[in-house]
Amino acid sequence: MTSPFRTPEGGRIDRATTVEFTFDGQTLPGHPGDTLASALLANGRHQVATSIKFGRPRGIAAAWAEDPGGLVQLEEPFPEPMLLATTVELHDGLAAHGLPGQGRLAEVPDSARYDAVHHHVDVLVVGAGPAGLTAALTAARAGARVALVDEQSEAGGSLLSGTDRLDGVPAADWVADAVAELARHPEVLHLQRTTAFGSYDDGFVLALERRTDHLGAAAPKHLSRQRVWRIRARSIVVATGAHERPVVFADNDRPGTMLAGAARTFLHRYGVLPGREAVVFTTNDSAYEAALDLHRAGVRVQAVVDARPEGSPQRREECERAGIRVLSGAVVVGTQGVERVTHALVAPFSDGEVGASSAIACDLLLVSGGWNPAVHLFSQARGRLRYDEALGAFLPGEELDGLSVTGSAAGVFDLAGCLADGQRVARGTLTALGIAPAGEDRLPSAPAPVTPTAPLVLWRVPDTSGADGSTQFVDLQRDATVADIARAVGAGLRSIEHVKRYTTIGTAHDQGKTSGVLTSGITAELLGIPVQDTGTTTFRPPYTPVAFAALAGRDRGRLFDPERVTALHDWHVAAGAVFEDVGQWKRPRYYPRPGENMEAAVLRECAAARTGVGILDGSTLGKIDVQGPDAAVLLDRLYTNLMSSLKVGSVRYGVMCGVDGMVIDDGTVLRLAEDRFLVLTTTGGAAKILDWMEEWVQTEWPDLRVHCTSVTEQWVTVPVVGPRSRDVIGAVFPEVDVSNEAFPFMTWRDTTLEGVPVRLARISFSGELAFEVYVNPWYAVAVWQRLLEAGRPYGITPYGTETMHVLRAEKGYPIIGQDTDGTVTPHDLGMAWAVSKKKPDFVGKRSFARQANQDPLRKQLVGLLPVDRQTVLPEGSQIVEFRADGQLPPPPVPMLGHVTSSYRSAELERPFALALVKGGRARVGETVHVPVNGTLVPVEVTGSVLVDPEGARRDG
Repeated sequence: MTSPFRTPEGGRIDRATTVEFTFDGQTLPGHPGDTLASALLANGRHQVATSIKFGRPRGIAAAWAEDPGGLVQLEEPFPEPMLLATTVELHDGLAAHGLPGQGRLAEVPDSARYDAVHHHVDVLVVGAGPAGLTAALTAARAGARVALVDEQSEAGGSLLSGTDRLDGVPAADWVADAVAELARHPEVLHLQRTTAFGSYDDGFVLALERRTDHLGAAAPKHLSRQRVWRIRARSIVVATGAHERPVVFADNDRPGTMLAGAARTFLHRYGVLPGREAVVFTTNDSAYEAALDLHRAGVRVQAVVDARPEGSPQRREECERAGIRVLSGAVVVGTQGVERVTHALVAPFSDGEVGASSAIACDLLLVSGGWNPAVHLFSQARGRLRYDEALGAFLPGEELDGLSVTGSAAGVFDLAGCLADGQRVARGTLTALGIAPAGEDRLPSAPAPVTPTAPLVLWRVPDTSGADGSTQFVDLQRDATVADIARAVGAGLRSIEHVKRYTTIGTAHDQGKTSGVLTSGITAELLGIPVQDTGTTTFRPPYTPVAFAALAGRDRGRLFDPERVTALHDWHVAAGAVFEDVGQWKRPRYYPRPGENMEAAVLRECAAARTGVGILDGSTLGKIDVQGPDAAVLLDRLYTNLMSSLKVGSVRYGVMCGVDGMVIDDGTVLRLAEDRFLVLTTTGGAAKILDWMEEWVQTEWPDLRVHCTSVTEQWVTVPVVGPRSRDVIGAVFPEVDVSNEAFPFMTWRDTTLEGVPVRLARISFSGELAFEVYVNPWYAVAVWQRLLEAGRPYGITPYGTETMHVLRAEKGYPIIGQDTDGTVTPHDLGMAWAVSKKKPDFVGKRSFARQANQDPLRKQLVGLLPVDRQTVLPEGSQIVEFRADGQLPPPPVPMLGHVTSSYRSAELERPFALALVKGGRARVGETVHVPVNGTLVPVEVTGSVLVDPEGARRDG
């Protein structure tokens, strides 16, 4: 296979090696060193995609991240949407296709690795062009710690795209020497393929390194695909160059329309001719280099169209010697062609007026409207910009502490000037850091630049097509035109930020790199105000798109949200448990036997706990060790009830409220000593409650002598539940008298099992006789198995969280966060008994006196029993007044409340639910309706305690 638009020689590609890639189903050749864009152009593929709104053909318009048109979707080696063909490095086996402005996310997991590294330096240099390399060399020679990052695959910047010479030899030789010297400095980190995409406070910069993207399927599996560098620099030197700016004219979006500088890049870096016949449209001198270089490479340059009245006299002479026609005082007013430019429409231009046009045949139309310094990082650091009327560009307008801009990014566009400016800025940076520069570093000599002719600032060509700007594209990716800007201005918008949002200009993948300043200029023209007054839109990170996978790094899957397991987890797995996530914990939900679904398994487990004995792994409950002389004072202030009166050896249930009086957590408290308590919290609330305690101790009550420590993972907790639980505990711990008289409810005892310390507590979350066993996790499996063995004669049954919820709901015990929603007080839950009337104060007490908290129509926790004894009400279902006709009234339908918990009960032999209902306790005995799947289900309102309301089972 041959590439018809590949030059016979030249470029920085590896011509000795050929790789194959597929685009839109066609297999094509390329070379290492190509981008997908350069390989497509080399093979004569100019239309790459279609536009997002109008479906117009789109091609390659630039050579790097500023390209607004060449969006592709990669399919191999991994599906990835919305990438620019200009930034995708070619490799063997790559497969892609063009996009109509929108891509498709991968349907398979990304198996690649991503990571992040922190790095600290004295000087961070962003950009490895002539200014950046000079700055990095100057800092390195002074002994500073330096990081040099550059987004391209190799250093050199603009030097890779031209024929510049330094010290009489190709500039690429100087680049190679500079890179080699930097490599010899041990304190220098040099990263290519690394884009600094965000600049933040205090010298913090985020950069993305593409480590193996260019290797495709050959990428080593042990290397991360991309890496985020978190660089903290004492000082930053921004040497990010400039983006060429287009000029807007009718039908300027046709494939084959390209920035002039991009054509030089494709020619000199990739050995590609972007076309055979070219017209060059310019407002400044830089495009003449592209015209002359393409002419020397064999492209027929039909004309250079210079909008300036006299053009550039010196450049005109060069072109005339080469046989290139120069049309001064002329503009391109439009194009012809379908899938590609076939003609440029050229017309005289004087004093803003356009004459009659004529067509010039071409398959390549190069455009240059000037250059916009890439000030993104400077602006992200909140640097103020100023408008330069001569350049028609925004430049850094102030000095920032710790951040300097150099080279083309600062408006210096000649090679010698960039080299000198890079050295000057680096020396100033070193001096500010207190690092002495290493003498007078010699700069390479660059040829004297051609005396430039002042550029013409031209944002758009008057539309002579009769379309009123509707085909004059400002943002090719958004299909946004001059007509859209005019419409925004006509609607009364004046802020450039509002115009951006009205038109969507600058919101696509390129973030307005070619369209942003154009929009400012065109808006200013339409409003009749200076461009300085319109300003620019806000430059925000990221500078170029960054994959979420890269930002996540290793923090994904189990490493993003760690899976916590108890010491008994392996036993549960072996027992066939089905797990659910509770916070970060993996908890057994139920233990199905062969042929059982969840409902059958849970009914069996519930029956066992109610009639025999069940066993639960409750280790995930939060446990906080509270110690110190003021431990009781702290708990009195945080709980609604008294804890200071609790005796050592006893247990008390408590409720915590926020400052608004709403319940935030509940649990039991064991008093271990006069100055020590063990606080038990809900599984999901453990971290929150520890943080809550610390916040009060550290910010409001620092005088309290108390310390709080999480011991959740230091204790395995095993509730043994049911009428036969006393037999099991007595058999395993024969030294403990487990009778009601010796071991009453809500007390605890310490004992040992073959020398291993064990704590037993009479606590019940089911209403049944129950004991909780606490032991060091190292001995958890042994103790668990002892309990199972002792319970075997009584049919001991392991049960999971689903059964636990059914048992507690039957007793009306709420789950905080399920039966509460942040608007529920203890009184709403029927727990006024848990609110002390003796304490002078506690967190949330004042809020109980609010009128709204005493409203009898507040939602209150009640029970619900479906009248049909069959329907399991979906949790979250709304509750409405009883409707005799069985039909919902027209909306809005008044809601009484909602179902918070709903289960099928083995004990009740019917479904039941808990709910929050307005004035619920006053409605006990009433029938209300719950809409379920379009049908009104009648339910009876009951008290919240549905099993053993007298509490007789608690003591066995």
